[in-house]
Amino acid sequence: MALARTRRERGVDYWPGFVDALSTLILGIVFLLSMFVIVQFVLSQEVTGKDTALQRLSARIAQLTDLLSLEQTGKLSLEEQIAQLRAGLAATEGERDRYKGLYEELGSGTATAQGKVTELSTQLDNEKRLSLRALAQVEVLNQQIAALRRQLGALEQALEVSEKRDKESQSRITELGNRLNVALAQRVQELSRYRSDFFGRLRAILGNRSDIRIVGDRFVFQSEVLFQAGQATLRPEASGEIDRIASALVELERQVPPDIPWVIRVDGHTDQRPIATSQFPSNWALSSARAIAVVQALIARGVQPQHLVAAGFGEFQPLDNGTTDEAYARNRRIELKLTER
Repeated sequence: MALARTRRERGVDYWPGFVDALSTLILGIVFLLSMFVIVQFVLSQEVTGKDTALQRLSARIAQLTDLLSLEQTGKLSLEEQIAQLRAGLAATEGERDRYKGLYEELGSGTATAQGKVTELSTQLDNEKRLSLRALAQVEVLNQQIAALRRQLGALEQALEVSEKRDKESQSRITELGNRLNVALAQRVQELSRYRSDFFGRLRAILGNRSDIRIVGDRFVFQSEVLFQAGQATLRPEASGEIDRIASALVELERQVPPDIPWVIRVDGHTDQRPIATSQFPSNWALSSARAIAVVQALIARGVQPQHLVAAGFGEFQPLDNGTTDEAYARNRRIELKLTER
C-alpha cells in the first residue's frame, strides 16, 4: 500500500507502457521460435526423405554393380570359348586342307579320303555355327553392359543432386539454430534482468541484515529466522518476512511475461549433524519439509503454485566445511533462487 501511494504521489506511471513494449518483444520472440520449430520440422522431414532415397539409390547401385560383375564374368567366359572355337576352327581348316590335298593327289577313286574330307567339312560347319552363336551372345552382353553403365551414370548424377540438397538443408538448419541460440540468449538476459530487479526489491524490503544475505544468484535466509531448531513449522515471528517475500513475488508475477517459464526454487539445507526423530528420520526429510513449509506459506499469500519449487538438499551442499557453531549456523539455511523451469 505504501508503494502504491508513493507512485500516485510521484505522478505519471510509465510502467504499463514498459510492460506493453516488453510483451510485444516477447510475442515477436515466440513467433520467431514457432517459425523455427516449423521450419526445422519440415527440413527434418525433407532430410529424412532424402536419406531414404539415398539408401534406395545405394541399394540399386549395389545391385547393378553385382549384375555388371556377373555380366562381365559371363562375357569373359564366352570370349574364352570363342577363342577356343577359333583355335579349333583353324586346326580343322588345316586338317581339311591337308586331307583335301591328299585327296587331290590320290584321285577321285579314294573313298577313305573323301569320307574324311566330308567329316572335316561337317565339323567345320558346326564350329562355325557355334562361333557365330557365341559372337551373338557377346554382342548381347555388350549391349547389356552399356545399358548398365548408363543406369549407373544416371544414379551417380541423382546421388550428387541429393547430396547437394542435403548440404543446403544442413546449412539452413545451422543458420536457424544460430538464430534460435541468439533468441534464447536474449531471453536468458531478460530473465537475469528480472532476477536482479527481484533481488534488489527484496534487499530494499528486508533491509541490511546479517542473517539474510545474497550469495551468488541466491537469496539466503538463516534457518533460525524462519524455524526453531530441529523443526519445520514456521515461527510466528517469520510471518512478516514471508509477507514481504510474497509481496515481492506477486509483483514479479505481474511484471514477467507469461510466456517466460520462470520459477522460484526454495532450497532447504541443514548442517552436517545427523537428525533421527519420528518426524524427521534424516536431514533430507528436515530440509525438504522446511522448503515445503515456505512454499505453502507463499502460496497462502497469493503466489501462484506453478512459480514455486521446493527442494531439499540435506547437509550435502554446505557453505562452510568447518565444524564450529558458526559454520553450522551458516549451513542451516533456506535459499530462494529465480531460475528457468
